[in-house]
Amino acid sequence: MSTITIKDIARALNISTSTVSRALRGSYEINQETKELVLEYAERLNYRPNPIALSLKENRSRAIGVIVPQIANYFFSQAINGIEAIAYNRGYHVIIFQSQESYEREAANMQQAMDRKVDGLLISLSSETSDVSHLRALQEQGLPIVQFDRVSHELDTTRIVADNFGGAFAATEHLIKAGRQRIAHLTIPPWLSITKERLAGYRAALEQYGIPYDETLVRYGTFGQNETGPMVDELLALPSPPDAFFTASDRLALGCLASLHQRRIAIPDDVSLIGFTNLNAADLLNPALSTVVQPAQEIGQIAVERLIELIEKKQKAAPPSTVKIPTRLIVRESTRSVVHS
Repeated sequence: MSTITIKDIARALNISTSTVSRALRGSYEINQETKELVLEYAERLNYRPNPIALSLKENRSRAIGVIVPQIANYFFSQAINGIEAIAYNRGYHVIIFQSQESYEREAANMQQAMDRKVDGLLISLSSETSDVSHLRALQEQGLPIVQFDRVSHELDTTRIVADNFGGAFAATEHLIKAGRQRIAHLTIPPWLSITKERLAGYRAALEQYGIPYDETLVRYGTFGQNETGPMVDELLALPSPPDAFFTASDRLALGCLASLHQRRIAIPDDVSLIGFTNLNAADLLNPALSTVVQPAQEIGQIAVERLIELIEKKQKAAPPSTVKIPTRLIVRESTRSVVHS
């Protein structure tokens, strides 16, 4: 099977090889109609850039480093799918690192990425990372960096995030409208950006509906194993226990569901449960889990597009900004309204 080249595309479309090359790079110098014509033809013939030839020509590795806390986390696996799809079509390959929620490992990952001469870095911070001086040092050396999902506002980069505040507000409002008044919030380490934003959304919904914020209903996890059970026990032992649980992660949602089942707490008859999750099996759980879905794949795609813009130093590369992607509330059986006689 012969390999399709830029010359083949140029000959077939009767345009110059330089026009084809610029169109494939998404250059602002080429009009939209020509770009679409070239991209459609290239896709039809399954054209793929030759990374080795490109790296020699441009003195770049055509590699992008991606550091995530954990690939096994369904959100990050979806985000990586989005990153790889775009990167592959743009002639880049992706090197993936896991920090395993460790600051020390994140810093080591970063050094490994530099040793491999990546052209840019996508990063979602570990749960231990509060100091971002290691990333600032890289940025000062000229390495393009884009943060996604878990981000630091102390680092002047583009940040691609879900609308965590809006999603948490929608989840809490839904529980209130279903008649719940004592809504517990199980969340992750308090210094993470996503924790702060989801807690703020939860508090704002309570305030809007005149329900006082009660900090005894909030519990912070550490990504440890089997930590949900004790949190659920503490909350159920309160003088006025919760009638609903809103969890801020996949792991906490599953842990909370299992803990409530073990304690013979009926969902949604005794308590409601809603997650902030990307679980693809949420509708298969018993009961089917209401959830706020984050657009993980889209977050990955936009993050890598912004990074490639920075790498290729396009004239129209967007300045650093925070891009918020809308979340989506899916209501299922676990938050059904219950009428008590």
